[in-house]
Amino acid sequence: MSRGEVDQVIEWAAEEGWNPGLGDAVPFHAADPTGFLVAEAGDGRPAAAVSVVRYGEDLGFLGLYIARPEYRGRGLGMAAWRVGMAYLAGRTVGLDGVVAQQDNYRKSGFVLAHRNVRYQGTVPAVEPPDGLADLAAVPFDRLLGYDRPLFGAPRAAFLSAWIGMPGVVGLAAGGITGNLSGYAVARPCRVGWKIGPLFADDAETADKLFRGLCARIPGGEPVILDVPEPNSTAVALAGRHGLSPVFETARMYAGRPLDLDLGRIFGITTFELG
Repeated sequence: MSRGEVDQVIEWAAEEGWNPGLGDAVPFHAADPTGFLVAEAGDGRPAAAVSVVRYGEDLGFLGLYIARPEYRGRGLGMAAWRVGMAYLAGRTVGLDGVVAQQDNYRKSGFVLAHRNVRYQGTVPAVEPPDGLADLAAVPFDRLLGYDRPLFGAPRAAFLSAWIGMPGVVGLAAGGITGNLSGYAVARPCRVGWKIGPLFADDAETADKLFRGLCARIPGGEPVILDVPEPNSTAVALAGRHGLSPVFETARMYAGRPLDLDLGRIFGITTFELG
């Protein structure tokens, strides 16, 4: 895809009810400019799409798998899928599969790792907690060093663009002069605000980061957090702040699954890019 076509496919995602972020196209494309594929119909119009983003040497992530309703049933989505999987050949490939498609992904060699559950709600007004810093003040190499083992691969281009999107709020616990013990990002979406990633060394730090972001989000706006279900303290955090489950995906891998410390992952970054 061209950069403009990425915008178009994100608009398709919005029409499907995926509620993308207002500025997602820029960091998505920056993550891997050649990792966004579009299948054209016989009339030359874009008909189906998939993102197959490469991270480092060993990981790929598949998302934004969409066929336009008027072109479904013609094999164009599967054509994009096959080319995308070839692009990621030799890598572990992750995806977040909706319930209706999980059996199809299993047939393609994907194996369940864990469920991710989307929690959503309106958080009552909170006072900004002490001890947090603007994420922009943290040296970027220190942020990358903290992020890599929790994401599973380097993603410098994506992360730089992600935290630099207009309107984004990013907070850090530590990291300016000492060790980083957590960081979190909230971005404005078509509806409400999504928090992700929310990475922290412990539940107390995660809660502080969550409250810090909510203190900066306009009052009355829905807050959305995508939680790896095995992290029971993350599930408890969502419930404690009045969020309720509204959606789920299956994190699945083809190839060797990632050995991530889910106990420190309180919110994943995106369902589309991992």
